[in-house]
Amino acid sequence: MTFAMWVAAGYLFGSVPAGYIAVKFLLGEDIRKLGSGNIGATNVSRFLGKRWAVAVAVFDMAKGGVVVLLARFLGVQDPWTLAFAGLAAVCGHNFPVWLGFRGGKGVATSFGAIFFLNPFPAIAGGLAWYLVMRFTKYVSVGSMVSLMTVPVWFLILRQPQAYFWSSSALAVLAVVRHRSNIENLRDGREDRIGEEK
Repeated sequence: MTFAMWVAAGYLFGSVPAGYIAVKFLLGEDIRKLGSGNIGATNVSRFLGKRWAVAVAVFDMAKGGVVVLLARFLGVQDPWTLAFAGLAAVCGHNFPVWLGFRGGKGVATSFGAIFFLNPFPAIAGGLAWYLVMRFTKYVSVGSMVSLMTVPVWFLILRQPQAYFWSSSALAVLAVVRHRSNIENLRDGREDRIGEEK
C-alpha cells in the first residue's frame, strides 16, 4: 500500500463514530443534540453511564492505532507513513464523513495513535491527563495539557521527527477542538468533575 492509501485507511477507521452509534442504538437519540454535542466518551457518560463511556473511550483509542499497528505488521517502517496514518485516524474521529464531518475532539483517538507509535509518550501523557484533571477538576484542561506534553517526550526520547510533528499537530488540533471549553473556562462556565449539569 502507498502512503496515501495508509492515510485514507487511517481516516476511514478513525471515522467510525462509536459514541454516536452507542447512544443511537440504546437511546434512539443523536448524541450531537445532547449535552455538549460531542460524540466522545465524556458526553456519552452523561447519558449512558461510566461503563459505556469507558467502552467508547477504549474503542476510540483502539481505532486511533489500528492502522498504525496493521502497517507495522505488514512491514511498513517509514515514520511519516505511520505518523500520518495515526493523524488521519484522529481527523476521521473529529471530522467523520458519515456524520457530515461533525465529530468529537479526538483526545482518546490521539492517545491511541500515539501509543502505537511509541507507548511511553502515550503513557506519560495519560498520567499527565489524570494528574491535571484531578488537580483542576476540569477534563478539558487535562486533555489539552496532556497532549501538549507528548511532543516533548518524543524529543527527549530522540524519536523520528515525524512523530514529533504529528503529535504537535494533534496537540494543536485538540486545543482548536476545545475552543468552546476554553471560552467556558474564561467565563467561569466550564463544568468541573462531578458538577456536570
